[in-house]
Amino acid sequence: MTRQQRALRTRQALITAAATVFDRDGYSTASLTAISSLAQVSNGALHFHFANKAALAGAVQQAAAQQLDILVQAHRERAGNALQLLVNTSHDLARALAADVVLRAGFELSRSRARAGTGPGLHQQWHAWVGAALTRAAREGVLGEVAPEAVATFVVAATTGFEVLGTRDPRWLSHTTLTRFWQLLLPRLAAAPALTGLTAAGTRPH
Repeated sequence: MTRQQRALRTRQALITAAATVFDRDGYSTASLTAISSLAQVSNGALHFHFANKAALAGAVQQAAAQQLDILVQAHRERAGNALQLLVNTSHDLARALAADVVLRAGFELSRSRARAGTGPGLHQQWHAWVGAALTRAAREGVLGEVAPEAVATFVVAATTGFEVLGTRDPRWLSHTTLTRFWQLLLPRLAAAPALTGLTAAGTRPH
């Protein structure tokens, strides 16, 4: 293994360890010693890659933003219409938040007042994508008489609320919870002719 490969592996290990400690302890109380210990590297190696805890948190947010972008782009051509696309993507986001500590910590850091104004805003990133999907649904004629931006704000508030609640109770990020949410919401969102073709449980295996 080359020196560059070792450096990349060390950096990734530190990002994953930092996300784990931030997720477990919170950003304010997380210690660099705990992060370096979990990553199995020295404090010196940590400081070689990251000047301080804020820099590590920024790297976690950036990694999480990249993962969120990959997740939403993966659905671009997989749904029959933009409303089904939104449903499917929300289910995959919930699964990813439950399973991926980097994505979960990235959302928490994005929300935290201690980190406000720094790094990518994952909630804003998710809001922009949801808004674009609903605007596309309106163009396709599958959205009812509702304003896409107003609906986007509601959907983002609900789905990111599930993310917050899921940190204490994983059932909030379950397939069942998301399905019930869409069962309630889709009849109010979808144009009547489109409703029968929509699946609240998503159209991908879970």
